[in-house]
Amino acid sequence: MCELFALNSRQPAAATFSLSGFAARGGRTADHVDGWGVAFHTGEQCQVVVEDGAAAESELARRLAQEPVRARNILAHIRKATQGARTVENCHPFRRDWAGRIWVFAHNGDLQNFHPELDGSFLPIGQTDSERAFCWLMQRLQTHFGSRLPEWPKLAATLTPWLHEVAEHGRFNLLLTDGRAMLAHASTRLHWLQRRPPFGRVSLRDGDLSVDLSSVNGPADRMALVSTEPLTHGEPWQAFAAGEVRVFDRGDCIYVSEGISRRVAA
Repeated sequence: MCELFALNSRQPAAATFSLSGFAARGGRTADHVDGWGVAFHTGEQCQVVVEDGAAAESELARRLAQEPVRARNILAHIRKATQGARTVENCHPFRRDWAGRIWVFAHNGDLQNFHPELDGSFLPIGQTDSERAFCWLMQRLQTHFGSRLPEWPKLAATLTPWLHEVAEHGRFNLLLTDGRAMLAHASTRLHWLQRRPPFGRVSLRDGDLSVDLSSVNGPADRMALVSTEPLTHGEPWQAFAAGEVRVFDRGDCIYVSEGISRRVAA
């Protein structure tokens, strides 16, 4: 399966330390070698970079992990292909425009027999189940809200049952952002944490690097990180429940839905 990473920050931040560990899973410490991509999203601007090779062997990925690109929302993906050829068109993150915003999406999982009816407003460029799901979600948002962009809690409450509907076709762990906030949904496996003062020293699980976070963050900094598997030692990563949806804005969690298992148990 693919792996996901996201950072949502109160201030524009560089994720060079975390991206170094994440990129190592693209062929060095794990076998996600069928492509990689990252989106840097600040306000109205969004830069998306994708390649169809292994992140651990990419000079561009090494440069992005070493040279700070500061953004309030950073979304990254390393691919282990299940559907669609090893091409740039099938590499995440995918990008679409709606309601005056740039939307970026990445998926970890495998959807079986998922062929939703698309009306032409959002169409896949590649052949992946992931991009089909993204287009279908954007189509439904446009149909439901028109060009009126709601606040993220309302948007997430609308999206949550649709995400559960897609997840009936298989594993549907995903990240979605429009540059204002970051939504994460776990159908099987996803973790998150919040970094805030006092910052301490942490080390990567996928390398020999460690950093004193207090040397690179100030007292006003706050950020949320999401990853398929925890990226670091020495931090309190928390697992999502199956079916749980969270939205992070300026480093805080502003929306959380109960996981499917908890809701059924209730």
